Amino acid sequence: MHTTYTIGELESFLIAIFVLFIGHSINRHVRVFRQYNIPEPIVGGLVVAAGVAFLHFQNISLDFSLSLQNTLMLMFFSTIGLSANYKLLLSGGKKVFIFLGVASIYIVIQNAVGVSLANLLGLDPIMGLIAGSITLSGGHGTGVAWSQTFAENYGINTLEFAMAAATFGLIMGGIIGGPVAQRLIGKHNLVSRYGIGRKHHSEHPHLVTYDQLEEDQVTAKTILETLFVLLLCVAGSKWLTLWISQSGIAWLKMPDFVYALFLGVIIANITELTRGYKPHTESIDVIGTVALSLFLSMALMTLKLWEIFDLAIPLLVILLVQTAVLAMFAYFVTFKVMGSNYDAAVITGGHCGFGMGATPTAVMNMGALVSRTGPSPQAFMVVPIVGAFFIDIVNLIVLQGYLSFMK
Repeated sequence: MHTTYTIGELESFLIAIFVLFIGHSINRHVRVFRQYNIPEPIVGGLVVAAGVAFLHFQNISLDFSLSLQNTLMLMFFSTIGLSANYKLLLSGGKKVFIFLGVASIYIVIQNAVGVSLANLLGLDPIMGLIAGSITLSGGHGTGVAWSQTFAENYGINTLEFAMAAATFGLIMGGIIGGPVAQRLIGKHNLVSRYGIGRKHHSEHPHLVTYDQLEEDQVTAKTILETLFVLLLCVAGSKWLTLWISQSGIAWLKMPDFVYALFLGVIIANITELTRGYKPHTESIDVIGTVALSLFLSMALMTLKLWEIFDLAIPLLVILLVQTAVLAMFAYFVTFKVMGSNYDAAVITGGHCGFGMGATPTAVMNMGALVSRTGPSPQAFMVVPIVGAFFIDIVNLIVLQGYLSFMK
């Protein structure tokens, strides 16, 4: 008999915070995790997820109540928007399109690897797409959407494989990003132009570091003002999502965190031009870091690791090869094309995140890096914009091309 226990909202939130403490404690005592910047939410989240998986095999399920998870994600992407005024966008705009080109080329390669290995291992080529950009660059949501399409149009049930592949990618994207970027930073002796330390805001008041150890000068008033603006972005993104869904404007339909990001950009630039209210950078930094950490701990602690255990060996082989290919592509191509400098190394770590998992995983990788090696505001602007918005459009076009060729 299978028993399910529902964990309440407060208790689930406490566990999410405890996940971060677990990750911090393990990283503090395990040198290799600390050395290669394995993010604390990944470490702590996997420990809790492993415990949940153990209980699952004992016919016990835990159902966490995490209604704040999506709100925290929207708050974080709103902070990215609020920190991107037009001066920063102008200075880094070119890099966005260069990185988009690199990421787009990799999606083609990712699907070529998946389809080729699927054919070699005797699987339907569509399974290669599932173990390609559908789940690895697209994530769980894209996996569900395409599984429904394949079931309706091709009569193939791919949902379980898609969820397992997306879960595997989420984990591996968080694991390989730090080591790949750290290797580049160490090999080329790269340093942040803002230096390493915990007092960046004293010299660069407009800098958002996403460093949880940064020494910030915040007050209750600045926190409340920033919360108001962030929640305004969150509420606006939900309203936009609902309105666009009801109006049927297909070309405007995007993930809700994209709306939150762009609403933040709009507010940041209106306040910059009018020189009225100015968002408090240090408060944005603090709230953004907390929101990202909690969102990721919630995402990791609710992973269904047993779905990976159910993977067919051929599909697992494909995913392991995909992990190796992305690590090599990011190391040798992404880093070089993006400028072979410190920002390029941090972007490379981010590419490993969303190339195997999702945009929050990419940001988590970069956050772990900058906490040790110094800020990279360019990376935090380039990667989320490409990973949260442009890459989904490219992914759709590439997948349609592969399907047309495979018919």
